Amino acid sequence: MMHDIYSKREERNKRKRGELPDIYQYDEIPKPLRVQSLLIIEENIENVSNNVSEGHNDPTISYLIVKQIHDALCREYGVLSLTGKKYFNYEQAFGELVNFVIAEENYERVLDVIEISLGYYKPVGRKTADSIAELNDRFKEAGVGYQYESGQIVRIDSQYIHANAVKPALGLLADKKYDSVNQEFLAAHEHYRHKRYEESINDCLKSFESLLKTICLEKGWDCGEHDTAKKLIQIVLSKGLIPTFMENQLNTMQTLLGSGVPTARNKLSGHGQGTEIREIPDYMASYVLHLTASTILLLGNAASQ
Repeated sequence: MMHDIYSKREERNKRKRGELPDIYQYDEIPKPLRVQSLLIIEENIENVSNNVSEGHNDPTISYLIVKQIHDALCREYGVLSLTGKKYFNYEQAFGELVNFVIAEENYERVLDVIEISLGYYKPVGRKTADSIAELNDRFKEAGVGYQYESGQIVRIDSQYIHANAVKPALGLLADKKYDSVNQEFLAAHEHYRHKRYEESINDCLKSFESLLKTICLEKGWDCGEHDTAKKLIQIVLSKGLIPTFMENQLNTMQTLLGSGVPTARNKLSGHGQGTEIREIPDYMASYVLHLTASTILLLGNAASQ
């Protein structure tokens, strides 16, 4: 049986992608992340063994699982062994997998092991879902731009919003005049990766306001050092930053800019918590990040015309 493993798909996709700056790196899997991934794989194998053997971990079943993972990878790579060593039980078999993942210089093959190990057997249940969620969190935390979705490892920059909003926004912010905006936008992503969602939303607003101020200064439009997002939005709209043929949409655009990023920030993280501990959900922080990226792209492109 042939497997359309990650390294094969990536080889096909490399020719299709243009290169833009990104908040994630894609060409290295740090050792701590490799170890964390192996621990998750080991846990997943135990879950499968428990399911098959009705509640107890059977070393024979675990051995057969690792052997099939090993054999599938060897067949795809055209080798007899991943490390050149023989194995006769689960501990030895999994040890070979560990040695391969830790020592392998080709990061794509490390991703192959993770993908095929988690996808070869698909037990149902909360433990498996939690393991996959943890793996994706570990990738995000390490700043490595991959996720495990629907049985495959995928690049984050292959996701539509990331590819069409975040990366182009970073490309625009690479201009020296946007240095402060870029630093704040990257800081927002850094906070997001480490689940500091309140700080992430705060830095989204900072980057948004810095962009508006930079545009005003570059255009010679009068604005104050401490002007808020609401006032800055009024300035750029009154100066016609948005093309005049969009006049009918100005009110809608003003609502979008005025109540999108700033309001999310003000309502969720811009004021004191008082006696209630506030939990900002991941999906809200992600939404604000992507909205900020789209708004940066819109205003930056409009300012360059």
